[in-house]
This record gives sequence, structure tokens and C-alpha cells, in this order.
Amino acid sequence: MKQGILEGLLFVTGEDGLILEDIEKLLEVSKEEALDLINEYKISLEDEKRGLKLVYLGNKYKLTTKEEHKSYYELLVDKVVSSTLSQSALEVLAIIAYNNPITVGGIDEIRGVSSRDMVRKLLFRGLIDVAGKSDLPGKPMLYKITDKFLDYFNLSSIDELPKIEMPQEMGDEEKDLFMSKYKESE
Repeated sequence: MKQGILEGLLFVTGEDGLILEDIEKLLEVSKEEALDLINEYKISLEDEKRGLKLVYLGNKYKLTTKEEHKSYYELLVDKVVSSTLSQSALEVLAIIAYNNPITVGGIDEIRGVSSRDMVRKLLFRGLIDVAGKSDLPGKPMLYKITDKFLDYFNLSSIDELPKIEMPQEMGDEEKDLFMSKYKESE
């Protein structure tokens, strides 16, 4: 019976999904019982007669369709171009993901162009959120990625982001350029 309730709860919450603590509270079960129910339900969905699967993305359990049926769903739904992210949106998301939390000024400094409008668009889409205020003058907002970001990129946690290799040392030419840019004029 509780497995059926779990299925209904997951269906009703849709792409928002449920965190483990919500499942425990709603079903009035212990953490172990909730994990057992989730595992049993996940196994039951593995049957080839089923069209859904249970996934853990963005710190939440969600129902999704099976990849092997994708071609049928594509026949039903036209691909919406506006749902894809632009290159500038991806740049801003990457900067926030790897530097989070970060201010718009910090993003602008890395990109070399204004990112304020893109940050607004990403906030609207729910891919980023306000993480507080910086201690910098003017107390600018700090931004972080959201669970929706993790879901969009099919990540369980931020730890799954690809590692970025940084150069070991700057060459003399780069050091001179850096120092000349920030050296006080006499």
C-alpha cells in the first residue's frame, strides 16, 4: 500500500520530486523504511512493461521516462528551441557552478562582458538562486546553482561536475602582463 502512495506522491510532485525527508514524513516511516520502499519501487519499475523509472537527481527522487522509449516521446512533442540554453547562458552557469557563490560583478570580471540580464534569465528559469549578500561594498547579491540545475544537467551533486585543470605556473610573459596591469602608476 505504501509503495502505491509513494508512486502517487512522486507523480503529483512531477519534476519537483521529493527529498528523502519528505518521503519519511509523508509516509510516516523511518529513514530505513523509506529507503527500502524507494528501492522496491525502483526495482518494480525496471520491468520492461513499465514506461517510467525512478531517478535520484538534484538531491530528490523523481519519476522520469525510460531512455529506450525516447523516440516515441519525440514523435509526440515538438522540440522547443527556446528550452535550450544559449552559449552565454552556459558560460554564466559554468562560472556560477565552479565559483559558487559569486556576484554578478565576479561573473562579469571572468567573462569580460555584462552578465546582469543573463543572470535574471537564469533566475527566472530556476537554474540559479540567490545565496545571500556579499561583504563587498554595496552588499551585492551572491548567486548559486539550484537543484533544478543539477536535474537539467543530469547530476546528482555538484561534485559530479568535470574537474578543471589549472595551469601550474604562469610564464614570465604572463607574469609581466599581469604585473603591468595591476602595477600602480608612478
